[in-house]
Amino acid sequence: MNPPCARCGKIVYPTEKVSCLDKVAVIIPFRNRYEHLTHWLHYVQPVLMRQQLDYGVYVINQDGDGAFNRAKLMNIGFVEALKEYDYNCFVFSDVDLVPIDDRNLYRCSDHPRHLSVAVDKFNFILPYATIFGGVSALSEQQFLKVNGFSNTFWGWGGEDDDMSQRISYRRMFISRPDSVTGRYKMIQHKRDSHNDPNPRRGQKLTETYFNIIKDGLSTLSYTVREIRKDLLYTLVTVDVQVPAG
Repeated sequence: MNPPCARCGKIVYPTEKVSCLDKVAVIIPFRNRYEHLTHWLHYVQPVLMRQQLDYGVYVINQDGDGAFNRAKLMNIGFVEALKEYDYNCFVFSDVDLVPIDDRNLYRCSDHPRHLSVAVDKFNFILPYATIFGGVSALSEQQFLKVNGFSNTFWGWGGEDDDMSQRISYRRMFISRPDSVTGRYKMIQHKRDSHNDPNPRRGQKLTETYFNIIKDGLSTLSYTVREIRKDLLYTLVTVDVQVPAG
């Protein structure tokens, strides 16, 4: 059995250097996926509890049927979670990804951490070296250092690669668990309506270096429509101000 932390008494896993004092906000960008959310809560909440985390789950629900903006929802989750508690670690998770191994800790480390290394959809193989999508963790300081995610990726694709580049440009690197510990099961589903591939994602990735300062937390704008407290999570419904046309 792993020894308890001398500072707080929690069990310390040897897989990575982490702080047992992390206060973790799990942020889920969301729209119309309640069946998947139920599945996620059923399987992932017990994992988080077994890891003995001081955590809260925030489901950031995009109001309306305009183009989906996953990255902006995650920025909003960061801001809204900090209004409630002094979180210092933020895990950003798609609602359709469930970890297989409890040793894959939902905590932050010395560098931004990509947790969903080996997904069954990709035959448990990392698709490419700089991938940062699915489930990832950044400390408050790391997230502020990169100015959060871009707010301007409307539709599917590109925002995680933009974040990967932001991390590199700010002289950090992506850490990962091994391919056994980092295994995930993806809940099968069709692509959501109003989440078509972003035709400008390739061009926008050539502009990341110039946009870090002027596109992110520093320019975040939205309106909270409703905050609903559930026993297991907080649902925050927001207007993300979809551009006309």
